[in-house]
Amino acid sequence: MAEIIEHNTKEFAPGLEEIEFIASLVNGVIAKINEIDKIIGKAAPQWPINQIAMVDRAVLRLGIYELLFGNRDEVPPKVAINESIELAKTFGGNASGKFVNGVLGTIYREIGEPGKDDAPKKKEEEPALEP
Repeated sequence: MAEIIEHNTKEFAPGLEEIEFIASLVNGVIAKINEIDKIIGKAAPQWPINQIAMVDRAVLRLGIYELLFGNRDEVPPKVAINESIELAKTFGGNASGKFVNGVLGTIYREIGEPGKDDAPKKKEEEPALEP
């Protein structure tokens, strides 16, 4: 797999030297592919996995991996969804962006918007000192 990642990175992203993030995503998706495909099946029951366009399927797998298993400090959930939508719009068909948005949005809502409560809490105001 490392050779394929290296070849494709040189071909499609010349000059990109740090490919660890790409490799971690690819390897992560491969390791979790069965689980991810089951999630797609539940989120889009009207679309059997083998009937989803190849590009849409790949984008969904990547987006779901980032959303559910990725490092949220590196890629927050909403960023993972937005990046997936843009990939689908760029490389998929006319309705790919909407399809990916719908599936990932459903999953995001189902898991309870991860990270929503991770924002730093506001400090309580300290009482003013009286002179």
